This record gives sequence, structure tokens and C-alpha cells, in this order.
Amino acid sequence: MANKKKVNPAIKRQQQQEYKQKEALRQKKLMRNLIIGTVAVIAVIVLLIIFVPNNKTAEATTFDYSQLPVKGETTAPVKIVEFGDFKCPICKQFNEIIVPQIQKDYISNGTAAMYFMNFPFLGPDSTTAALAVESVYHQNNEAFWKYFDTIYTNQGDENTEWATTDFLVDLAKKADASIDTTKLRQDIENKTYAKQVQAQYDKGKELNLPGTPSIYINGVEYTGDLGDYTALKAAIEKAKTEAGSEG
Repeated sequence: MANKKKVNPAIKRQQQQEYKQKEALRQKKLMRNLIIGTVAVIAVIVLLIIFVPNNKTAEATTFDYSQLPVKGETTAPVKIVEFGDFKCPICKQFNEIIVPQIQKDYISNGTAAMYFMNFPFLGPDSTTAALAVESVYHQNNEAFWKYFDTIYTNQGDENTEWATTDFLVDLAKKADASIDTTKLRQDIENKTYAKQVQAQYDKGKELNLPGTPSIYINGVEYTGDLGDYTALKAAIEKAKTEAGSEG
């Protein structure tokens, strides 16, 4: 059996601390804009054309979409990948405020599909939650999204270790996601999908993610404000147009 590459715990803890510090600054700005965005979203066509993040020269990143949970049609011309950590409060806000708007405007009509990748960096239980959702995904893609929402609805404080095995299994039972919760517990305890979680985390490190959530649209990093749906919508429209011109 090949030797697995081990990550130095001290180095990983240092990396997690660095990400936490960056996240604290990022969260202050994004939380404010997420709140403002819910009460003042002005859809002006001119702004949709002009206010596009500067992604023109960015080189597209490749993702193995077939190995990721997907919300929407796999044939959608616009593919949105979210890197997230279930302990991240901004991820919770993004998925409760912004994603429903993407669902309404793009996913429901087949224009876009949303994919998720784990980037567990806030604590040991971030990885526990990642192992849990991977288990659910490998049982049922549709159950994944129900469980995904349930975890965010019941999210604890990012500075406490709340995403325990018992808590996550209990949430799956409450979510009634039609999965085998005994297998879920076994998969978490046996770290069945640790390789997949680590690969997703490594992909995020390779991309030098600034924190979570981080978004890629058709392989191009979205560098705008995630709390500004007008700007995000412009980026999606741009990707839609470019996908159409390539088709």
C-alpha cells in the first residue's frame, strides 16, 4: 500500500489561523453588504452591462463537475462552483440570501447549475461536517442539498466545536433526507470520504482562496462583492453570453 502524504498538524493549524484572520476582515464587509443587498437590489440593465468584475484576462480553472454535488441541470451552460465551510457565517448568509436569487433567475430555467466543494479551514469540526455531507452526497445528490440547507439553518458559533458526529447524524434524521443515517455515522467515524474532502481542500489551496465562500463561474474566479447580487448577476450574464458564443 502506498504511503499517504501526511500534513503537519502544526502547519495546518497555522494555515487555519491565517485564514481565520483574513476571514474576520472579509466577513465584516460581506455581512454588511448582504444585509444591504436584501433591501436595496436595483436591477438596472445598464449596470448589468457595465458593472462586470474584471475577469477578462483570468485563465479558467478546470473542475471535475461529475464528482461534485449539483443543484440544477448538468447541461446548464453556466456552471457555478462554491467553495464553502459549514462553520462559516458568511457561507450561511450567502446560501440563505444570494443563492435563492440565483435559483430563481438562473438555476430554475436551466441557465446555470451550482456545484459545491468543501474548504474546511475554520476548525476540526469543519472537516467533520465535510465528511458528513460527502457521505450524504454519495448516497443521494438531492438529499445532499436538503442536508446542506439543514446544517446552515442549525449552524453554531464558528469559534465553538459544534459540528460533532452525533449532532450531524441527528440533523440528518430531523431533515428526513431519505438516507441511511447508520451509514452516515459509519462514514464520518471511518473517514470514508477523507480523500475526497482533502482533494477539494487542496484544490482550494492551489487556487489561493481568500476564504469562504469563494465562487468560480465557468472556471473563472468571481472577484466582486458576494453581497452585491447585481454585480454577481452581471458576471453570470457575462458567462452566459460567452458560453453562447462558444456553442
